[in-house]
Amino acid sequence: MRSRTFSRKVDAQRWLAAVESEKTRGDWLDPDLSKITVGVWAHDWLAGQVQLKPATQIRYNVALRNQILPSWDRVPLNAITHTGVGAWVQGLCDSGLAPATVRYAHRVLSLILGHAVRDGRISRNPAQGVRLPRVHRSHMRFLDHHEVDQLAKACQRYDLLIRMLAYTGLRWGEAAALRVRRVDLVRRRLDIAEAMSEASGRITFGTPKTHQRRSVPIPRFLMDQLAEHMRDLTHDDLVFSAPEGGPLRNTNFRRRVFDPAAASVGLAPLRPHDLRHTAASLAVASGGNVKAVQQMLGHASAAMTLDVYAGLFDDDLDALAERLHEAATAPRVASVWPEGERRGMSDPQEGPDNVR
Repeated sequence: MRSRTFSRKVDAQRWLAAVESEKTRGDWLDPDLSKITVGVWAHDWLAGQVQLKPATQIRYNVALRNQILPSWDRVPLNAITHTGVGAWVQGLCDSGLAPATVRYAHRVLSLILGHAVRDGRISRNPAQGVRLPRVHRSHMRFLDHHEVDQLAKACQRYDLLIRMLAYTGLRWGEAAALRVRRVDLVRRRLDIAEAMSEASGRITFGTPKTHQRRSVPIPRFLMDQLAEHMRDLTHDDLVFSAPEGGPLRNTNFRRRVFDPAAASVGLAPLRPHDLRHTAASLAVASGGNVKAVQQMLGHASAAMTLDVYAGLFDDDLDALAERLHEAATAPRVASVWPEGERRGMSDPQEGPDNVR
């Protein structure tokens, strides 16, 4: 039962009619359900996200702790407005946060509010449609074959790892989680079904980024080196491991091996992830089409590959324009019918026996 007081009877009747209409359509929401605060609801929402990888859960917690809850912790769900969310986003931008961080915090808040809509606590998501700062894609670094060779040699015992990253496009976590049983030396394929992630110093193994298993080709020139590298490893061993054994952590590898090696050959600053960009660049330069590059890198779609690496296909556009030019300017031979043959051909409308 609910009671509400109005100063005029007509206002009460309008309100009651609106409520009855919402109940008839199935759109009526219990006002008490929307009085729960964002802080309490966010905790309940995050506890139910069982599908998330540990690293993603940690990033969600960081966004909640640093950007969302300081402003929204004690605010009821029914008090959040589209304008209020926009003002919050503007405040984050004014505080000097990177656009990517602001967008990520907004995404987490929108997920929380979207869950409240599905649970029947609020009628719409006030975070939808809020204008967000633009993220400018960072400059991608592409190495050529000679630079890859220099870097690999400088990394000494991790020579093979550098070449595998640069010529297969594996993500760091995929290379760090690669086990001997997933390397097919006969078919020259890598079965990418597992990835390693590190969050708050804790290592976990799970599915790749897109949760999709894929097969990645290994260039033939790496086969002998790879076979020799795995000769004394067991079926379940990691192909690439730390010097003292165990998983190869990105942070330790960069500090101890990768960054000094890149600096020694004049390639700094450089990130291991730039070798994934390099793999895409070398694949396109060797004639790989966008679909093949997408499958190698494990992108969700060819559109995503084009969005990230559109500039690499500029040469294809130039070649296409050149082929169109050649086709349009090629000399043409006019078709000439001998006069006798032309007179002997009848109009196709004269009958079925005279079909050309």
